[in-house]
Order: sequence, then C-alpha cells, then structure tokens
Amino acid sequence: MKVLVINCGSSSLKYQVLDMDGEILMAKGLVERIGIDGSVITHTKLTGGEDEKWKNEVPMPTHKEAIQQVLDAIIDPEHGVITSMDEIGAVGHRVVHAGEKYAGSVLITEDVINALEECIDLAPLHNPPNILGVKACQDLMPNTPMVGVFDTAFHQSMPPESYIYAIPYEFYEKYRIRRYGFHGTSHKYVSLRAAEMLGIPVTQLKLITCHLGNGASVTAIKNGKVVDTSMGFTPLEGLVMGTRSGDIDPAILQFIEEKEGITSERVNQILNKESGVYGISGISSDFRDLGTAAEEGNERAILALKIFAHKVRAYIGAYIAEMNGVDAIVFTAGVGENDIGMRDIICDNLDFLGIHLDLIKNRVRGKETVISAEDSKVKILLIPTNEELMIARDTAYIVENGVDMV
Repeated sequence: MKVLVINCGSSSLKYQVLDMDGEILMAKGLVERIGIDGSVITHTKLTGGEDEKWKNEVPMPTHKEAIQQVLDAIIDPEHGVITSMDEIGAVGHRVVHAGEKYAGSVLITEDVINALEECIDLAPLHNPPNILGVKACQDLMPNTPMVGVFDTAFHQSMPPESYIYAIPYEFYEKYRIRRYGFHGTSHKYVSLRAAEMLGIPVTQLKLITCHLGNGASVTAIKNGKVVDTSMGFTPLEGLVMGTRSGDIDPAILQFIEEKEGITSERVNQILNKESGVYGISGISSDFRDLGTAAEEGNERAILALKIFAHKVRAYIGAYIAEMNGVDAIVFTAGVGENDIGMRDIICDNLDFLGIHLDLIKNRVRGKETVISAEDSKVKILLIPTNEELMIARDTAYIVENGVDMV
C-alpha cells in the first residue's frame, strides 16, 4: 500500500508519499505561504540516487488548492512517483489535539471531524488547519480512506495522578483542563524503535524519551504505556524550549501584567514566543547559534544552555524515580539528534544512577546508534525521529485491518 502523509499548518503543508511494502520514502515536499502572495511548493522525488528537487510558485488561496498542487506533483510525469491517484491506498493526517476523545489513531468519519472541532478551543492554532487539510483531501479524494493520527493520543495512557492538576476539580469536569502531552507520535516511534534496537519487547521496558528541539518534551514510558510527560495542557509547560518558558511560578503572569501594564494575551505571547533560551540569551532560539556564542564566551548563551540541560536532567531524574528505574534513555529531534555537547551536558553527573555516556560514541549526529559506555547500566540511544513513518504505519494498519487503534 502507498500512503500519502499530510501535515497541515495555518499557512504551510508538509507531505510525504511512502510505499509501505518495505516502508520506502518515495517523495516529500513542502507547500508554503498558503493564502499569501508568493505561494510555492517544493517537491522532492527520492530516486535512490541523487534526489530530484522541483519548485513551483503558483497561487494557492486555500488549503484545497495547496492539496491539489501536492496531488499534481506526485502524479506529474516528470517529477511524480505514481501514475495515478488510484495508487494511493490511504491518507494519514497529523492532527495535534483530540482531547480525551481518542487514545489511538482512527479512521476519519464525520463523528471524528465533529470531535476535532469540539477540541478547537484546546488547540486553536493547530486543529483548524488540520481539519481544513482533512476536508480538502476528502473533497479531492472522496473514495480514499482518511486516517487521523493525534499528537496527544499516545499520552492518553497516563494515570490520573499524572494528568490531573491541583486546581478545583470542577475545572477538569467542566473544561477538561488536564495534562495532555504532545509530540506523542515521535515518542511512540522512538520507543518502539528503541525496543527493536535492544531486542526486548517494549512491554518489558522502562524508557525515558527526550524529544529535544525548538519545542521539547520528555516522556516516561513503562511497559509500552506513557506514565508521565513534561508538556501539559498546552505545549508551554515543561522544559525550557527555544522560545517557550516551560515551567514557571504561575504567579509570575499576574506580576508581569501589573508591573508592565500589559494584557494577559501579551504575557502569553511573551511566554510562548519571547522566552526560553531565546529570552535568556537575547541572541537566538537556535541552539547552533547559542553553541557558537557560548564558545566565544557569551555568558548568557552559556547560561541558557546550562538551564536547558538542567531542566532535561531534572525530568530524567524525576521519571527514574517515578518508574523505579530505567532501562534506556533516548535522545531524538533536532537538538537531541545533533547536539553532541548538549547530550554530554545532560548526561553529566548521572553516573550515580548507572548512566554513563561514551564520549567517543557520542561524537555522532543524526545516526541511529548506542552512545552509552560499555559499563553503563542504562543504555543511552540516539534515534532520529520519524513521525511521518509512524503516521503511515498507523494509517496502513487501520485501512488494511478495518479497525481503529483505540
């Protein structure tokens, strides 16, 4: 089966075409500036040799025109990878938020669309474009099955003591205010891959997966189920991130409002867009820029990197305590996969817990490998994430077996 994977943003769209017989990536692309002047699609055909990249600037006022450009690109006689849309057996859609509705991927029906619309107030920036992408595909491919794969679903196995906040319980009952967690598709993929690398069923492992990028989260996975995760009601909670503050004293919000004479909306913008390592350093949210500045002796860049590592290490320690041990720690996503120095800093001073990083093995970027020392009681793994493949796997499974993954 060939699967088209769609990830819709408000003004952009990422896509991949995968042949699930062998899990081969055939094509990938990016549509930018949807609904804005200068709309453009960049399409890459994977040939096994040198990749063929093609770009086309064409008006795309809505997501429907953007999806049409994607379909035209993948069947194009020169740049495409299939001869007819009949070859696409299903479309897998990344959807950010399903609330408590779904604990797994599902075939998209009208009821599912309605449920996602009910969750818009939980993810006002993400769910609307996700839904637009689904509806556009349904209009253009009415006979092709659509599957929703949710960022929050993998975390639905958390017990109440992990997801309930210590605020009046009525706010959970009325508004479903609770910890949801995000990056679930990534955490699921690397946990399953870690089990394969270790040769042990995921149902017999205690794992801590560290998805470290501009957005970052740490998840505790015991016997294949999430028991806790750092992101909460929104992706703002948890680790210090590129531009997000992560955990702070909630009283700070009102304090800033009063001292600065600004609105709560402005404070929220500051915490989401102007904080994190960017806010601390005053330089950049890009860890590569911070690394360069730190090497040049910039004290605030050095401080930002230390704070980031401190928070990751703190969550790792907390989750080891919560699970009564850990078999492996996994690093993934942009920083986790590529920042050699950051992995070193995070793992430093964890030797009391039997965690020993091999500094030579750690000198690698973006490659699936074991980077722990031979005497380490806990395995340390570097696993490049592949959310699109996880989406495609779920999509193919549901369509081929006629059953949702709930």
